[in-house]
Amino acid sequence: MKLIQTVKRRMGNEDKKTTPGKTATPGGVGTGGAASSDAAAKSKAVAPAATGTRAITAKPATESSNFAAMPKLREAPPGERMDIFRKKIELCMVVFDFHNDSNQKEKEAKRQTLLEIVEYVNNTRNCFNEQVMHNVVTMVGANIFRALQTRNKDPLAFSDPEDDEPSLERAWPHLQIVYEFFLRFVVSNDVDPKIAKRFVDQNFMLKLLELFDSEDPRERDYLKTILHRIYGKFMALRSFIRRAIQHVFFKVIYESETHNGVGELLEILGSIINGFALPLKEEHKDFLIRALIPLHKVKSLASFYQQLSYCMAQYVEKDPRLAYDIIMSMLRYWPVSITSKQVLFLNELEETLELTQPPEFHRMQHVLFRRLALCITCPHFQVAERTLFFWNTDYIVKLINANRHELFPIIIGALYKNSKHHWNSAVHGLTFNVLKLLMEVGSQAADPQLFDECSAKHRVEEEEEGVREQERVKTWQALQDMHDAKQKGA
Repeated sequence: MKLIQTVKRRMGNEDKKTTPGKTATPGGVGTGGAASSDAAAKSKAVAPAATGTRAITAKPATESSNFAAMPKLREAPPGERMDIFRKKIELCMVVFDFHNDSNQKEKEAKRQTLLEIVEYVNNTRNCFNEQVMHNVVTMVGANIFRALQTRNKDPLAFSDPEDDEPSLERAWPHLQIVYEFFLRFVVSNDVDPKIAKRFVDQNFMLKLLELFDSEDPRERDYLKTILHRIYGKFMALRSFIRRAIQHVFFKVIYESETHNGVGELLEILGSIINGFALPLKEEHKDFLIRALIPLHKVKSLASFYQQLSYCMAQYVEKDPRLAYDIIMSMLRYWPVSITSKQVLFLNELEETLELTQPPEFHRMQHVLFRRLALCITCPHFQVAERTLFFWNTDYIVKLINANRHELFPIIIGALYKNSKHHWNSAVHGLTFNVLKLLMEVGSQAADPQLFDECSAKHRVEEEEEGVREQERVKTWQALQDMHDAKQKGA
């Protein structure tokens, strides 16, 4: 009862807040998720099919009376409730167009019926037989499978995805309760997955995954919960769901570069990866290499960075040897010209290094620290500052100290350059702290003798570079003089 009251209250508040300025997806839908504008023009209330059944077209004038003609489930005799429950589900297959204000009575009647069947499912045991399961899946598909709203954006116009307000679904007063009902169906102990898998099949799952591109965050949140529950309950669909998610990621990586539901899909995957058995199967490693790691090069990384980073950490915890593949791939995809993305990479790099074992660190240390040396001297203060924070992590300091003979010569030159030339005072302070850490006797990361050798080598290299620079200046000046003399002679 609390759930029903909460849903009713939420729906009432949203009805009051609804404004005509908001856009949403079309109400009329056809089989396979394609909208039918002709059908919408001919009929104000259309019930499309979910899985192979024909679309139901009803006259709006009769819909309200159809809903009202059905007795309340709580008032019906116990022997007739199952049949009434099934008929009410069939009535809810009718889909109304929320782009106009027509059929308000019929829309409200359907909403009340949906609330009633949700309440019935919550309070009744053994309410799902095979025929009802088929009706439930068909009704849910008829309501939720539709063509999603797409925005026609100018590719040359600058826009920040985080600043754009999402396009909310106008049919949400019905969709929310349909999603709630389907969630109750999926988690119900009365639903036998061996029977329900005939209706919640691969075709249904593909259509469900397409809805993750909805701009409405409320819908994506329901979809995330439902897909996760389906993955846990329907064992036969697990491999297919992982492959389908992989194909969504392929589309994002190699085709569209944008997808509203990547974060939600990664959140589900984080939980799935956590449950992988050890040792990891090759197909799971292949999923990481082919689908997850390449997501780092997508332009919209910031919108799902946290979820992706969590998935990376889960993989490394399962198999620390994968840290090498992840870090080397990140270095290959390094966003040289996008500083905000570099900060995200550095955050994830530090988290991954904390889980990296010494053998894997030794294999990639030269390539890794050449990149970090460039980041230390980066003119953008956030990149330089974030890189210098690596020395605040004890485990990374231990890894550096264990390989100091190879790494000090790479790092110290960049630190000295920063101490002399970097414009930001905060970066200056952090640079001197790291230099102090490397040179002081008694420090965990210190090796004064090696530090002095590297410092002397750096001074020699600087002097040689100064001499080469003077020679270049002299050569160019001589060329300039020859050109001026030739011009005067002419």
